[in-house]
Amino acid sequence: VQLVESGGGLAQPGGSLRLSCAASGFTFSNHLMRWVRQTPGKGLEWVSTINSAGNMVWSADSVKGRFTISRDNAKNTLYLQMNSLQPEETALYHCARAIGKVRGIEYDYWGQGNQVTVSS
Repeated sequence: VQLVESGGGLAQPGGSLRLSCAASGFTFSNHLMRWVRQTPGKGLEWVSTINSAGNMVWSADSVKGRFTISRDNAKNTLYLQMNSLQPEETALYHCARAIGKVRGIEYDYWGQGNQVTVSS
């Protein structure tokens, strides 16, 4: 199983970034997937989860209305569109193959992470 994130970087407050996660080594379309983020101060925080078909999503209240999780099963790729970014959302963002609750951080595999820095 391999999950490789891309698309992070520097954004200004109020700006946007789109993360991608290329999946391989398993049948992507069979699995619930999620994004989590990691900071030294807050630890690991759940961001958003999407079901295997891509027609159901769940997001943390802190990102609802600003972040959109999606997937393209034909391309084995997971996405996270992030709008109206705030400095406190500076973190290492990981895509993960989810296990357990839809509103949770549990996973059995995750990517190496992609740094998102929000600063003016």
